[in-house]
Amino acid sequence: MEYFCYHRDRPDSVTLREELLEEHWSYMDRYAKEMIARGPTFADDGETPTGSVHIVDLPDPAAARAFAFDEPNYQAGVYRDVLLRRWRNLLGRTMWDFPGGRTGGNRYLVLGLGAGQAADLAVPADRDDLIAYGPLLSDDGAAWLGTAVLLRSPDPDTARAVLTPGRYADIEVHDWEFGGRR
Repeated sequence: MEYFCYHRDRPDSVTLREELLEEHWSYMDRYAKEMIARGPTFADDGETPTGSVHIVDLPDPAAARAFAFDEPNYQAGVYRDVLLRRWRNLLGRTMWDFPGGRTGGNRYLVLGLGAGQAADLAVPADRDDLIAYGPLLSDDGAAWLGTAVLLRSPDPDTARAVLTPGRYADIEVHDWEFGGRR
């Protein structure tokens, strides 16, 4: 089962986050085989971390909750909250398989939070800039709760346009980059 996990930083936690970087990476190294995508989000300045995205393939909801809440930054109080949802990998690949590589161009997390009837369940025809794409689902996988996308895009407005306007309660766009050890 695939899961989308977005840990959102609490204000003024950058120093603690930096102190725990090696612990965070070591923890994530334990999930290397299960990892579909990972990486930090940033404030508009492009430098200040605001959160951490992980998309992982785990056996069940209990394993996903353990992954999210045993994470060292979460345990130390770096994060203010966690969005954890089942997810479906509509591209069928990991971020490391993205033909555009780790660098070059602007990268974004686009998070559409559901409102009503499901939207954007099919991969857009122009998929060259998509790094990860799929619906957010309830724990049992039966209900659509939104859509999460990682993509390369010239700007936030173009990134936002990957999702159908008016079909979401909210659409968030965050600067994002490939994570993990360099």
